Amino acid sequence: MTKPRALILGTRGSQLALRQSMMVREALLAQHPELEIELRVIKTKGDRLQQLALDASGDKGLFTKELEHALRTGEIDLAVHSLKDLPVVPAAGTCIGAILSRAVTVDSLIGAPSLEALPAGALIGTSSRRRAYQLAVHYPQLRTAAIRGNIDTRLAKLKSGQYDAILLAEAGLSRLGLEVARQPIPEELIVPAPGQAAIAVHVRQSDEQLLELLRSIHDTVTAEEVGLERRLLQALGGGCALPLGCVCHIKGEEAELRVFFASEDGQQHYSERRVLPRSEAESYVLELAERLKKDFAL
Repeated sequence: MTKPRALILGTRGSQLALRQSMMVREALLAQHPELEIELRVIKTKGDRLQQLALDASGDKGLFTKELEHALRTGEIDLAVHSLKDLPVVPAAGTCIGAILSRAVTVDSLIGAPSLEALPAGALIGTSSRRRAYQLAVHYPQLRTAAIRGNIDTRLAKLKSGQYDAILLAEAGLSRLGLEVARQPIPEELIVPAPGQAAIAVHVRQSDEQLLELLRSIHDTVTAEEVGLERRLLQALGGGCALPLGCVCHIKGEEAELRVFFASEDGQQHYSERRVLPRSEAESYVLELAERLKKDFAL
């Protein structure tokens, strides 16, 4: 009898990262019960430097470099990431082996029943300029400030009165099963980040056996959606800190794309919603990238 393969799955140590890693582990074991899968926590630069503003870091691999190193050196066999944290160009010798079916893509407001209910001057905590700049467009009377930490830390900062409300991705809240009052924000108000709510499995390109195993948990429609979103991000030359919102929903042979893009200071912005044949979506994304680069002098 062939001995079951023992895999070491690398993950960050936050509650959300561990939950998403468990989701991958459970999905793999459901398809391949003979596997042995051990979780190994690896601390990243983004975890260590909690005081560092994400958009100010300039580091495209803030939450991934240490995991990439462990993968390339063979310390781990696979790594699990929130796709939106993963650079669009994988580290040499590595690739995305699977993308799970993603959760709801919207952001959610916590601390107030709605954005309209917040008084003028209310302070909203968010870790991204993408959210902050879109709020400034639709709700110029509100203020935003950077917030760091895991979900529990951010909720504690809200409870202590440091912010009047905060914005978080709904997918993370749902995956942790948090019963906190919140209001989903429609995508036409705040366009999600490229790859938001998708979980990616990162592996060595040379591990053909594992790549074959991962095909059983790979969602092709989600992969096509996030592939288009990240194609725009790549064409604009940015990392996860770029003030870009892009979300794609594929239904049948149609693709719906929403895009928001802003200049570095947020003073210039662009937004669009387009529904087009699925077969034309990639060419549209590439054409849009060229227009944005020209209009924003990128």
